[in-house]
Amino acid sequence: MNMHGTTIVAVKRNGKVAVGGDGQVTLENTIMKQSAKKVRRIYQNKIVVGFAGSVADAQALTDKFETKLEETHGNLRRALIEFAKEWRTDRILRRLEALMIVADPQYLMVLSGNGEVIEPDEGVAAIGSGGGYALAAARALLKNTEMSARDIVEESLRVAASICIYTNDKLTIEEV
Repeated sequence: MNMHGTTIVAVKRNGKVAVGGDGQVTLENTIMKQSAKKVRRIYQNKIVVGFAGSVADAQALTDKFETKLEETHGNLRRALIEFAKEWRTDRILRRLEALMIVADPQYLMVLSGNGEVIEPDEGVAAIGSGGGYALAAARALLKNTEMSARDIVEESLRVAASICIYTNDKLTIEEV
């Protein structure tokens, strides 16, 4: 079965970072859920994570990542690197299919199951089936407006929802 249905976008601006996601979960050609929460705060509400991919896999990965944050006393960069190594090499974890955006006011990173930890150059990142649309909108708004990180995330998700059939306008946005 083919699962689609996530757009996650993150923007860093003026010492704040906002991460947002749509709520649609699609199974083949059917919308199964319209109000899924794919963005949440972790580690004492200091870090925001958004995920794309299998919901169960993403939830398991988020929980595992939060454990790494606890072990590193909230050192996001160290936790990301250690978690990426484990995700890439662990027999069970490496079968989990998801991408994650992880952010705090200092860092904005994309994390994949291939062990990639990517810090985007422009302070904007997007993943999921509508990620390309949201990324283009966010880059344009970041470059050409004075909008806040949160407002850019919201507008970028609305643009993606108007184009991508796997993205809706039931949004969850967190800012730190």
